[in-house]
Amino acid sequence: MSDFASPEEYGLADLLCCAAAHEVQNNEVVFAGTGLPMVAIMLAQQTHAPNLKLIFEAGTLDGRPPEIPTSVGDARCEMGASRASGLFDAFSVAQRGYVDMGFLGGAEVDQYGNVNTTCIGDYLEPELRLTGSGGNPDINSFAKRTVFIMVHEKRRFVENVSYITSPGWRVKKWPGGELVHRRELYGAAYRGGPSAIISTLGVFRFDEQDGHMYLDTCHPGTTAEQIKEQCQFDLDISRVKGQTQVPTREELRLIHDVLDPDQIFIPKVKK
Repeated sequence: MSDFASPEEYGLADLLCCAAAHEVQNNEVVFAGTGLPMVAIMLAQQTHAPNLKLIFEAGTLDGRPPEIPTSVGDARCEMGASRASGLFDAFSVAQRGYVDMGFLGGAEVDQYGNVNTTCIGDYLEPELRLTGSGGNPDINSFAKRTVFIMVHEKRRFVENVSYITSPGWRVKKWPGGELVHRRELYGAAYRGGPSAIISTLGVFRFDEQDGHMYLDTCHPGTTAEQIKEQCQFDLDISRVKGQTQVPTREELRLIHDVLDPDQIFIPKVKK
């Protein structure tokens, strides 16, 4: 039986990292951006998925850095890599259908998994201009499934996002604007879609038929009802399996002593 950590031994970032790592399966090709997703994927490599192939967005394929790079463009990404190239090669691998999972972030998400990283409000006169798309729409479209890691606030979990940067399971079909399933919109290019949203309150998944989001697990210290109150849409909480699995002490050791000892992305809990 795994030696699970007690509440005072881990922080929220540790919990999110481990929850993200558990989404990865062995022998998969995973496309990662900068930050917590990098730590999560490298943690999976160190534990249950040693044959995982990691693509860093800046162009390193199957890198095996001994410690966490500061970004996807850090020279450490190239250590042990099968190929160190550039954006063209990295996204070409994705476009050809070789990527099993993409790890991404988002500022706003709706009930169908449409994610916004572009702007809040009207596009031409926004209330807030966000960081922009980056590689989000490409990775989300090319990967067989996508996992998003997000801060959970009511203003972020909305009925309809202000701008669809990365399409979810039901999107507007132009010029009519009617909502259609992602499979219909993508046609022959369809490969999959968002499989999970890991927020600071819980883990969410999507119904295979209608694409609606539902709550899968609650993080320790939260309830399904509390999480539902922090969504602007009618979140389905009927399928909750229980509590999100907490980190093991070995996972915490790997995160803080091996992967991110300088606390670049994940701060260590002070005891």
